[in-house]
Amino acid sequence: MSTSRKGEPPAAVGPGFICDQMLGSLARWLRFLGYDTLYPGAMADADILQLARKEGRTLVTRDRRLAERAGTGAVVLSELELDGQILQLRDAMGLDMESPLRMMRCPKCNGILAAASKEEVGQIALDRRNGSPGGTIPEGVLMRHEQFWRCPACGQVYWHGSHYDRIVGKIGELGKGYRV
Repeated sequence: MSTSRKGEPPAAVGPGFICDQMLGSLARWLRFLGYDTLYPGAMADADILQLARKEGRTLVTRDRRLAERAGTGAVVLSELELDGQILQLRDAMGLDMESPLRMMRCPKCNGILAAASKEEVGQIALDRRNGSPGGTIPEGVLMRHEQFWRCPACGQVYWHGSHYDRIVGKIGELGKGYRV
């Protein structure tokens, strides 16, 4: 686990990962779990290997030949379904399914989420309704919720709604070894 300034949570739990082009959904779920996970999308094998080595990341792939080229710095997954991939990687790497850093990374871009005030989120919602880029914030969210988080890297806003509850529930079930 990496450390940061006194009083702040660490920026990442455990190892850093890089998921190849076939594992975009897994990359999002590793971020939900608090793991620093790159997902560069379409990238030449040589480039993804170079990036993994340069940044000391474990390559996660379904491509056996790519994994062989990475040597001990790779995990090859045989599972096709997301739940199975998470369980296989949990078993191979000892993923911490109960980390206090769960849900503190942006699933879109891997940025570390920061608390955002209700007023800040209200202004973001207004700006977006007036044509500023970014995802929408549904009507009523500001009335129903008090806590918000924002990704400083991409600007995405998050809150503990029903989607959050489903993700946390799925993580809990997977932590027990159950496929959801």
